[in-house]
Amino acid sequence: MSGSAPSSMPAALRRRLNYAGPALFSYGFRPFFLGAAAWSAACIALWIPQFTGELFLRSAYAPIDWHTHEMLYGYVAAVIAGFLLTAIPNWTGRLPINGAPLMALTALWLAGRFAMLLSAQIGILLAAIIDIAFLATLAFVAAREIIAGRNWRNLRVLALVGILIAGNIVFHGEVYLWGSSAFGTRIGIAGVIMLISLVGGRIVPSFTRNWLARRENGRLPIPFSRFDGATLAASLVSLTLWVALPDSVVTGIALIIAAIMQVVRLGRWAGDRTITDRLVLVLHVAYMFVPIGFALAGASIFDPSVVPASVGIHAWTAGAIGLMTLAVMSRASLGHTGQHLRAGAGTQAVYLLAFCSALLRMIAGFDGSLLIMEAAGIAWFAAFGGFVLLYGPLLVGRPPVWAARA
Repeated sequence: MSGSAPSSMPAALRRRLNYAGPALFSYGFRPFFLGAAAWSAACIALWIPQFTGELFLRSAYAPIDWHTHEMLYGYVAAVIAGFLLTAIPNWTGRLPINGAPLMALTALWLAGRFAMLLSAQIGILLAAIIDIAFLATLAFVAAREIIAGRNWRNLRVLALVGILIAGNIVFHGEVYLWGSSAFGTRIGIAGVIMLISLVGGRIVPSFTRNWLARRENGRLPIPFSRFDGATLAASLVSLTLWVALPDSVVTGIALIIAAIMQVVRLGRWAGDRTITDRLVLVLHVAYMFVPIGFALAGASIFDPSVVPASVGIHAWTAGAIGLMTLAVMSRASLGHTGQHLRAGAGTQAVYLLAFCSALLRMIAGFDGSLLIMEAAGIAWFAAFGGFVLLYGPLLVGRPPVWAARA
């Protein structure tokens, strides 16, 4: 690719192609993946001493609400931003958003984090406005790019972003009116799990097929079919019921049905053949926590004394969301900085730490052990802190691929 754009190209696209600023702001995945991982580690480092009563933040939100919000609408929102701003140029053929607009969007996300931390000083209402502005702006930018690229089918991804925006509004509203959030938390979790079911259902079998096709003949992932559509529908129905009626027997039955269908769906993707490539295998392991979460959430409705509700929630959040975001962030960071798509020893250690963190957090839900919960937190901090140490130099210092080829 030449270093200058054709004169007939629109000015906005010309500026993006000719970008020569800091590498960190050359592509959306760079600041948001780095920021997401750093904030995720920091949140856990702050949460454990809050939980034990050794630390008090200047936040108007109760410790559990601050922790929940910042993991869902802070850390996960940043990962989604990095994913969308990286995937949309591939979907539409348009050049990525970078430079000053990307800096402004990153600053808006950071402003939300500071607003939540300082909400006792600035007030819940102002903190909520600043925080909600990020996802709303991201949705506007993503919609503009998708529409400009006439990539209509991917607008459905933005519907799930809209659910997260609604969940964030509800979350703040509940805290403002009643001092704690329940619906906003469930809406956020449900929205992210549906996003993983939708996007994961495309990238997991796709990356698996691409890797297996380069090797010996054998079973390949089954392409998207009516069964996948039915599984997504069953998952959406059960999650909607879980948000609205979390204690209903009907909800429990729906969740168990969705769990069974998600297990069958995952089994159709030939994940057992990917054990020698950890970069592909981790996608299957991460997705495995989706049906586990459905099953445990359903079981907790029938007998919460045996299966506490928190176990299913942490299967989804620490397991599916935590491991899947690490898998996607590491793969995209390698691919979009011109590195070989291979999980080195450090990356594999990060995956293992996140996996262990999820298991420990689920065990802590059964056991009620503070020691096990702290161990889960330490493993989580090490996993995401490890990502920052391993991938930070690439994200901050590695020049854009197109710049290297100019």
